[in-house]
Amino acid sequence: MNGNTGYAVFFFPQALEALGDAIKPYLTNQPEGPHIFCREIDTGGAFTEMTLVGKDAEGHDVQVELMVPGSMIRMIVSAQNESIFGFGPRAAAVASSTPTA
Repeated sequence: MNGNTGYAVFFFPQALEALGDAIKPYLTNQPEGPHIFCREIDTGGAFTEMTLVGKDAEGHDVQVELMVPGSMIRMIVSAQNESIFGFGPRAAAVASSTPTA
């Protein structure tokens, strides 16, 4: 998708329970629900591959590839900007009308 900065990947509750503590370091807990924010995603097989970018203990950039069975994923949302991602109401653009006489 053009212009996106990543994807928010939501899991079924049973998947989060099955993955347990192993998935917790990668989850982002937001009002929308726990999800993983990743830069790239590949859904072309039995496993969904997610590329995450983060920092290691020394502050260096680290790229991590995380793979989970595709059947565990509830929804994938393309996000334009991680800081404004969400499902809240959006302000509608107001069209300016110029009267013609």
